[in-house]
Amino acid sequence: MKPKTVNILYWAFTILFGGLMAFSAIPNMLSNDDSIKFLHDMLGYPVYFIPFIGTAKLLGVIALLIPGLKKIKEWAYAGLFFDLAGAVYSGIAVAKGVDPKMLFMLLWIVPGILSYIFWNKKMSRHQ
Repeated sequence: MKPKTVNILYWAFTILFGGLMAFSAIPNMLSNDDSIKFLHDMLGYPVYFIPFIGTAKLLGVIALLIPGLKKIKEWAYAGLFFDLAGAVYSGIAVAKGVDPKMLFMLLWIVPGILSYIFWNKKMSRHQ
């Protein structure tokens, strides 16, 4: 694959993944009613955890969007994947079965995985 194509795909998937994660991070940071209903009332997380996880997600998104920062970017990808995997697992555990809303969240992981794959392709060409 040409370097230009890799770069375009990397940025497309990274912006999509970052947008999805920021879309959930900002309401968490603000502890709005929907965040509290979902994370506290539905999943059982403490209310004080909600702005923390939102801030962590937004910092992860920022790390993904800043060029360079190789080690920090690795941590950001891992943290965002763990956030999504933890939310899906929590939803399934609380529902005591498969909840279609939780499975929908698995779709959010796809652009993150593709972003990570194309980021690694970009990095392997720079070494």
